[in-house]
Amino acid sequence: MAQSGFDRRRVNGPSESFQPIFDDEPDVLYKDWKLGERRQNRRAEDIRPIFLKAGLIKQANGSAYIETERTKIACAVYGPRQSKSSAYHEVGRLSVEVKFAPFSSLVRRVPIRDAEDRSIANLVQQALISSVRLDLLPKSVIDIFVTVVECDGIESCVAAATIAASTSLAKAGIEMRGLVVSCAGAVVGEDIWLDPTEEEARLATGMFLCACMPALGLTTSVWQTGRLLPPKALQSVVLKSMKW
Repeated sequence: MAQSGFDRRRVNGPSESFQPIFDDEPDVLYKDWKLGERRQNRRAEDIRPIFLKAGLIKQANGSAYIETERTKIACAVYGPRQSKSSAYHEVGRLSVEVKFAPFSSLVRRVPIRDAEDRSIANLVQQALISSVRLDLLPKSVIDIFVTVVECDGIESCVAAATIAASTSLAKAGIEMRGLVVSCAGAVVGEDIWLDPTEEEARLATGMFLCACMPALGLTTSVWQTGRLLPPKALQSVVLKSMKW
């Protein structure tokens, strides 16, 4: 005898089930924090632990995955390949595309590229373009696709994406002048906090992002927003140089 209420055409769940429990309110470290107090959990000049693995995506010419606590990014490089444009270019092109996963932030993102995606792609391209020997790749294009799985601060996300993209280019065997590293800094009161989280960035009066090739001692990109005096900017560069 067939059981009453049993549907063989569908996967039936258990007879007893419970509602899932979601963490609606993430951990807030700076709820009662006041200006002038010390940074929580780490010193001002400390960065988050980094996990970096190359060659994760087998279908790509080069790939890398980077994770810094709650920031997780996957990057894939395809090329160099012939440009579809009919015009001849003596120097190759570097194309960067950034996409956020719908679940990458607390507020669900629409899976459509917006202005924030393009601005991050431009910052990553600016940090990388001087490190790649595009003069050896005429009429060619290198495509870099960055997927942000989880984001904990836009500036730190740009820095992590730059490191992952540079590692992917090296894994793809593309000739480079050197590997590019990047780090963000936040000016909070009189201190400079390196590698800030999203919560720490909201406390800052100014943000600073720097990328360079440590092997050659050359800076490839500098980006600043908010109120940041020149002495503070120079101090931030010195702190990042000491870390590299």
